[in-house]
Amino acid sequence: MKIETTFEPQSAESKQASSMKATCPCLLISAPASNQGKTMITAALAYYHRSKGHRVKVFKTGPDFLDPMLLERASGQSVDSLDLWMTGEEQCRTLLFQAARTNDIILVEGVMGLNDGSPSTADLAGKFNLPLAIVVDVSGMAETCKALALGLKQLNPQLNFLGFLANNAGSERHSAIIARALGDDYLGAIERNENLQVERRHLGLYQAGEIDQLESRLAAMTANLEKTVLAKMPPMTSFASNQERPMPKLLAGKHIAVARDNAFSFIYQANLSCLEALGASLSFFSPLKDRACPRADAVYLPGGYPELYLQDLASNTEMKQSLSRHKTSGGLIYAECGGMLYLLDALIDKAGRQENMAGLLHGEARMRNRLKSLGHQYFDTVYGAIRGHTFHYSETTMEEEICASAIKKTDAQEGERLYLDERGRILAGYLHLYFPSNPRVAAAIFSGQARSVFVKPKC
Repeated sequence: MKIETTFEPQSAESKQASSMKATCPCLLISAPASNQGKTMITAALAYYHRSKGHRVKVFKTGPDFLDPMLLERASGQSVDSLDLWMTGEEQCRTLLFQAARTNDIILVEGVMGLNDGSPSTADLAGKFNLPLAIVVDVSGMAETCKALALGLKQLNPQLNFLGFLANNAGSERHSAIIARALGDDYLGAIERNENLQVERRHLGLYQAGEIDQLESRLAAMTANLEKTVLAKMPPMTSFASNQERPMPKLLAGKHIAVARDNAFSFIYQANLSCLEALGASLSFFSPLKDRACPRADAVYLPGGYPELYLQDLASNTEMKQSLSRHKTSGGLIYAECGGMLYLLDALIDKAGRQENMAGLLHGEARMRNRLKSLGHQYFDTVYGAIRGHTFHYSETTMEEEICASAIKKTDAQEGERLYLDERGRILAGYLHLYFPSNPRVAAAIFSGQARSVFVKPKC
């Protein structure tokens, strides 16, 4: 790995300052659509390079919690989001630069199809000149893959295409047909193997800890990848640094207890890093297994799958009582999505089973068979916007005060609501906030200043 130092002038208003660049082999794995196999291919690549003794950093494009769990298991490192809107271009550049300085290879998994969404995976690839490998599920396809490849390349002439990987090829003969059709764009093929398929549920893949024999599956896939061009180190890519701004220690001396287990696992690593950079100390606990939450100034209940653990959560009365004591003694609670559902009086799953939850927010939630909300949204605050993403199948009836209403990125219509309990100690909503998009607002949330910071909805 090579570190280059150049000197570039800043704006006319500022003095000339040094700017560093870091280079590192990098590959972005995308596809023409979802469900092409890019997550398992990316995970297998990370596992392969890690087995070779390489330090591997993996990123996930877009706001995702499930794929990063699998990619983290494969790479041995935490996985951060790269999202030009939610993460922001400046933070994306910083994350890539830092990764290039400290790793032997960078892998980025795309989201959906290459050109889907705004911003899309193609936008990210173009912004940072990331070499592209496109995974194509060739089940039921032969020479037509050439038309697909040509179409993607002609639609995106500015992108750096490395080539196309055929996934789920039916046989060696099928792979040979694909190879002839793609010519120089052919990176290799992974033959179909039902044993390597990963289970899915309504929000996406199963959590990494729930996948049977994950290590052996990854090892089997790496054996296939060794026969492809992707086994080689990808092209070197150069990343420029930003001048990092020091984070004000607005949460100095604060202790935040974070729920983390199979029921509450939708946590951006960047959120935890942001809270620590603001000066907070973190500890972790399990509402499923522990009998009490740690003594803390605030509790952070992230999203997850509380509906899959109804009985366990309902029967852990000691934990519910501990959270109640935390609130009555002046402690704060911030809850997102599944964390909010846990705080309600009751939660009803898709089969109609109902269990009592913590009872700290007045209302109930019911799981539905159809997606109820999806997409980027943001809240207006006195410190500017804080951005996030929503994705849920549940509906709630709430009696708490509406502290704020989010705004949808796509059409500027009203989005998810943010609720505040009568004592101002509990702040909860469906939106998964990305704290680094506005650290000052994150600090306000965990300092009990939500009522004065968030912009109230117009009546």
